Amino acid sequence: MKVFETINELQSHLDALRESGKTIGFVPTMGALHDGHIQLVKTCVSQNDVTVVSIFVNPIQFNNPEDLAKCPRTVEPDSEKLESAGCSVLFTPSEKEMYPEPDTTVMEFGGLEKVMEGRFRPGHFRGVGVVVKKLFEIVKPHRAYFGEKDFQQLAIIQYMVRKLEIPVEIIPCATIREADGLAMSSRNMRLTAEQRTAAPGIYAALINARENYSWFIPSGLEKLVMTEIEQNHELKVEYATVANAVTLQPFEDWMDVEHAVLCVAVFAGKVRLIDNIRLY
Repeated sequence: MKVFETINELQSHLDALRESGKTIGFVPTMGALHDGHIQLVKTCVSQNDVTVVSIFVNPIQFNNPEDLAKCPRTVEPDSEKLESAGCSVLFTPSEKEMYPEPDTTVMEFGGLEKVMEGRFRPGHFRGVGVVVKKLFEIVKPHRAYFGEKDFQQLAIIQYMVRKLEIPVEIIPCATIREADGLAMSSRNMRLTAEQRTAAPGIYAALINARENYSWFIPSGLEKLVMTEIEQNHELKVEYATVANAVTLQPFEDWMDVEHAVLCVAVFAGKVRLIDNIRLY
């Protein structure tokens, strides 16, 4: 596995591979890699000649400075995991390398960014859009891989690629879970023992909602999920939203949409966890 810290060196290496006919797959990350990330990498390895992974904690997508400060930096163990998974190239740029000047790009996502996460994390998706677009321009991958745990982020990236006609195929990958159902996340390592015991209740509530949604109107299902999750005093729901799985907009009748998704954000103490499930 080759490691690059500068854009010029990375691009010189990838240009030569591309010119020789190699297909390039890309997995952007912020590090603190867990099995969910590694599954993305393995999927990428299986579908491309060259797999590029980036590790960059993107400061402009954090609206909470405390979250940015607590974001774990574990490049050395991450590198070992990536090499074992078959990663070809690791890109670890500095903040100055990615943003030599303050970035003032305006990003618009057709309303996808205004709901759910967008309501509670202003500016977050602008930061995501800016860095992903920049990384796509640097790496120029044929395919890029994103987990469905970040359902809204995935929808926004797909929208951006279509709107800006970026020549990359976005490959969604299923959420990877712990044995007890908790969605894998680097934030899980910040949970106390009591919070970690409680956290699988989030997915249990989502499963129950999928099995019984037809008995409720969408807003009623949201209330059911909130009540069920908060039965455990370690957990506090920030939002539970039933939405059109394509537009991410709310609706009032199951017959109104072809595909529905239920998305939640839940606090376990100060640790914010997100999850989702497709209802149909």
